[in-house]
Amino acid sequence: MLRGFYTAASGMLAEQQRQDMLAHNLANAQTPGYKADQSATRAFPTMLLHAISGNERPAPIGELSTGVYMQEQMPNFRQGDIKETGNSTDVSIVQTGGGDEQVLLFAVQTEGGIRYTRNGNLQVDSEGRLATTNGWIIQSTDGTPIQVDNETFTIDSEGVVTAEDGTNRGTIEIVVEMDPMAFRKEGDGLYSFEGEAPETAHGNAETPFILRQNALEQSNVNPAQTMNDMLSAYRLFEANQKVIQAYDQSMDKVANEVGRLT
Repeated sequence: MLRGFYTAASGMLAEQQRQDMLAHNLANAQTPGYKADQSATRAFPTMLLHAISGNERPAPIGELSTGVYMQEQMPNFRQGDIKETGNSTDVSIVQTGGGDEQVLLFAVQTEGGIRYTRNGNLQVDSEGRLATTNGWIIQSTDGTPIQVDNETFTIDSEGVVTAEDGTNRGTIEIVVEMDPMAFRKEGDGLYSFEGEAPETAHGNAETPFILRQNALEQSNVNPAQTMNDMLSAYRLFEANQKVIQAYDQSMDKVANEVGRLT
């Protein structure tokens, strides 16, 4: 009977973790370029039960599950909707082929080194460099900041930045990776890469994309679906809770009634 407590409790913990993940997704439904997290739940190893009677050979009864757990949490890099904003400092990555399994990100310089983001809501910092609204410096394909001086600049479909005076200020670096699990979320829309560095997407015929100025990629969170998933997680949590209550009542009877001497 105690095994039943552990099985139900593991289900509650898994659904609580899933609920927290879904709540975080919903909170970022309006964050530009945000990629929703998704989870995979796995069962613990099952136990094969046998009935033993005297000297007879044990007879198999069947398998018994020992609980579940959230095995992993991973971002869904499916492209979000593209919204026209009219702001010269907004730029979005538009994948024109290659499938959703390809991960395309901006490279930015942070205090902790090079990181990656999909948020194209940019600005011109106090030193005239192209940066994110969080202050991370957008990197060019040669690994240097892009000096634009003011907001009167243009970005073509290949990421070439041209300043107001007509000079070429560099090309925005876009990286590509086939394995989404190679990136780890760090918060504020940043990702670190598990390895040396992802390869550049420029000149890669297998990675067709364009950059679109004056437009911003929206979060790929589906609020209605997320709310439905949160309700499902709550009901599963509640069902496991009722199982524990039923076991608790049975244990109470065993301890206080079955063994009572009259």
